[in-house]
Amino acid sequence: MTVPAAGPTPTRVPTGSGEINLFRQGTGRPVVVLHAAGGAGAWNPYLEQLSQHFDVIAPDHPGFGLSDELPEVATMELLVQHYVALFDTLGLDRFDLVGSSFGGWIAAEIASTVPDRIDRLILMAPAGLHLPDAPTANILTMTPPELFGALFHDQALTEAVLSVPPTPEAAAQGARDMAAVERFAASGPVFLHNPELPARLKAISAPTLVITAEEDRIIPRPHSEAYAAAIPGAELHVLTEIGHALYQEKPDVVADEVIAFLSQPVPAGR
Repeated sequence: MTVPAAGPTPTRVPTGSGEINLFRQGTGRPVVVLHAAGGAGAWNPYLEQLSQHFDVIAPDHPGFGLSDELPEVATMELLVQHYVALFDTLGLDRFDLVGSSFGGWIAAEIASTVPDRIDRLILMAPAGLHLPDAPTANILTMTPPELFGALFHDQALTEAVLSVPPTPEAAAQGARDMAAVERFAASGPVFLHNPELPARLKAISAPTLVITAEEDRIIPRPHSEAYAAAIPGAELHVLTEIGHALYQEKPDVVADEVIAFLSQPVPAGR
C-alpha cells in the first residue's frame, strides 16, 4: 500500500451537539467522499489523488474518526438529515458524491433523498441492501484475522497488516469506529440494511457508477449488481484481483476509475 501524503489540516465544523471533523483539499468541482466503516480520521493516498483533480471534502461520520459522537444522530434517517444540514453549512448546493461500503449506503440514502443536489454519484461496494442468498458479513463479530483476510484480496497484504500490532491509540479508535457502525447498522431488523431504501433508489437521478470487487467477502458482488439494476441508467464496473477494501488495497486503480467518471461533463439540465 502507498504511504499516505501529509494531507490537509483537519477542520472542525460545529453541528448539532458538537463538532464533526472533515478534510478538504483541491480545487474545481466539489466532491464529497464518504468513508467506509474503517479509515476515518485520516487522509489517504486515494483522497490525495482525487484532490489533484477536484475540491475533495471528506467528513468523518458522527462517532467516527475525529468527529464528536452527536448522540442525537441515532438512525440512518437522522444521519442523512445531518449530512444535508452539513452541506447547507458548507454552502454545497450541488456536488458529486462518492461513498464506499458503509459510506456507500449513506451516499445512496442521500442521493435518493435530495436527488437534485447530486450531479454525479459513485457507490463502491455499497452496503444497505438485504439479499438472503448473498448475506453481508457481520464485521462486528469477526476477529482481526477474519476481518482483514476478508477485506483484502492480496493475502500478503493481510499478513503485513496483522504483523504490526496496533498502537493503543489505533486500537481505541478502531473500537470507537465499530461502536459507531453498530449504532447505525444494527439499529434495524437486518444488519447494514434499511428496508425502505430499495423502493427509493429509482428516485436517484444523477449519473451513477457502481464499483465492486469480483469476489467481495464482506458485501458480496450481487449487492452492487442490485444497486446498479435499481438506479436508473447506472453503470457497473467489476474490478478483479481486489477485495472489499477497494481504495485501501489499490488506491491508484480505484482513483483512476473515480476520476475518469467524475471528469465527464455534467449532463445538461443538472
